[in-house]
Amino acid sequence: MTVFRLIAGATLMLAAAASHALDFKSVGAAPVILYDAPSTKGVKQFVAPRGMPVEIVLSYGEWVKVRDANGDLAWTEAKGLSPRRTVVVRNANVKVRAAADENAAPAFTADKGVLLELQEVAGGGWIKVRHRDGATGYVKSSDIWGI
Repeated sequence: MTVFRLIAGATLMLAAAASHALDFKSVGAAPVILYDAPSTKGVKQFVAPRGMPVEIVLSYGEWVKVRDANGDLAWTEAKGLSPRRTVVVRNANVKVRAAADENAAPAFTADKGVLLELQEVAGGGWIKVRHRDGATGYVKSSDIWGI
């Protein structure tokens, strides 16, 4: 009976952890207003530019509570977000490589704050991204936020 309880407890813990998986989206084609409460009557805190990645913390009807790259929390209307994923560069002069390898030639350099479109998770800590000018490459996940 004790083994059964251990297995059941472990299963419940894994299910709880999976339910807290990170969910990211990006601001859609138009900027969105971030509020302090889930209502347009709330205090306007910030206007998030199009493409800005946000982490979904909580959904409440047509509203979502989001966290930005700085860790700030706010509410916005869900309709203003897009499933198209972007990431933001966290460090200065990040080398985006031609291949998912530290020794690969740099494809381009991205500065802190630059938005990149997420193409795919390549594994091994590498993320394939695309710059708005069309250049693509691989960046270490530790150099970006939004994944």
